[in-house]
Amino acid sequence: MLDIKFIRENKDIVAAGARKKHIAVDLNKLLELDDERRALQQSVDAKRAEQNAASEKIAAAGESERADLIATVQQLKDALKAEEEKLTAVMKAWRELMVQVPNVPDVSVPDGDSDADNKEIRTWGEKTSFPFTPKSHFELMQLHDMADFERGAKVAGFRGYFLKNDGARLAWALERFVQERFMSREGFTPMVVPSLVRKEPFIGTGYLPQSEDDLYRTQDGEYLAGTAEVAGMGYYMDEVLDKKELPIKFFAFSPCFRREAGSHGKDTKGLFRIHEFVKYEQIVLCEASHEESVRHHEEITANSEALLQELGLPYRVVLNCGGDIGLGQVKKYDIEAWMPSEERYRETHSSSYFHDFQTRRLNIRYRDEDGTLRFAHSLNNTALAMPRILCHIVENGQREDGSISVPEALRGYMGRDVIQNTKTP
Repeated sequence: MLDIKFIRENKDIVAAGARKKHIAVDLNKLLELDDERRALQQSVDAKRAEQNAASEKIAAAGESERADLIATVQQLKDALKAEEEKLTAVMKAWRELMVQVPNVPDVSVPDGDSDADNKEIRTWGEKTSFPFTPKSHFELMQLHDMADFERGAKVAGFRGYFLKNDGARLAWALERFVQERFMSREGFTPMVVPSLVRKEPFIGTGYLPQSEDDLYRTQDGEYLAGTAEVAGMGYYMDEVLDKKELPIKFFAFSPCFRREAGSHGKDTKGLFRIHEFVKYEQIVLCEASHEESVRHHEEITANSEALLQELGLPYRVVLNCGGDIGLGQVKKYDIEAWMPSEERYRETHSSSYFHDFQTRRLNIRYRDEDGTLRFAHSLNNTALAMPRILCHIVENGQREDGSISVPEALRGYMGRDVIQNTKTP
């Protein structure tokens, strides 16, 4: 959430940022409500002070004055109650508009409508090519009895799946691999976070109200998170941090759930777009400095690139355009690994920074050297989204005889170098 003072003083900049993100918000209506909110708040404060002063006079008043003073206090109470009710209604409308105002994107963010307009920043590795027609991960995993999609759909419904045999082993090997790499990185606190989360952290991180259609909701009013970012960012909600602790870095794990609303016809086979998965997330809280945010953004992006390099997966980093970044993001990179069967890069990681957009909503602050309370800056980036990355690993590792070469980094965890045919094609 942006500071209303910033919105008021920089209305044109905020409006331009909203247009760049293709987000519609009525800033004129918001500022009108803010004028009304401030006027009502002043009126409420004045009436409350007047009522308090009149109440104090009652105790010292004589018998003849007391009845008149009591009547006056009652009138003030009634007037105050009416003003407070108006203020409550205005505040509700004001808050509803405030959470719709998008963060201002960085000047480096390109214009564009969708991911097709994202700008390639760099690539690593040669695109994997074969002297044969490559199979999809869906075909390869069925060939090797690594997954059962038919029974997955029978048990869990559309996009359901079972991982089995070397599919399960490869998934567990990946988890141990990424755990070991991040446990050894300085400054990261490992965490297992809730995936069943109250509404407030979803509002705080910007997933509500805009992305409600993509969330599963329980009968008790909680939501199932699609990323460990939601609970991880809620950890310090409504707290004041010690600046000496900053930056705070979490390596957070949670089961994740997404409805994939609006994607019914996309990636209907296999593991790329599913409803239930697990994620390891990098989450950073740092001091309120643009330079610090940029530094950590590059750092957590490099962490994910290093993992892909160890896995030997060719990839590219793209700078997301205005139409492909969310409500709260200032800047976002997607990392996309090569998918041979589709002859294109597909997303494996997403890396973003938010300035104080999330922390202002979540009320996460620290006290500066001069005693000033400031909202921290926040960032996050995928460390591993699984089982999606299995798609890239099995496709890039396939051989002409149908076997799959296990990435060298995972062989110690898998206990083998190659996944051999176990079923007849």
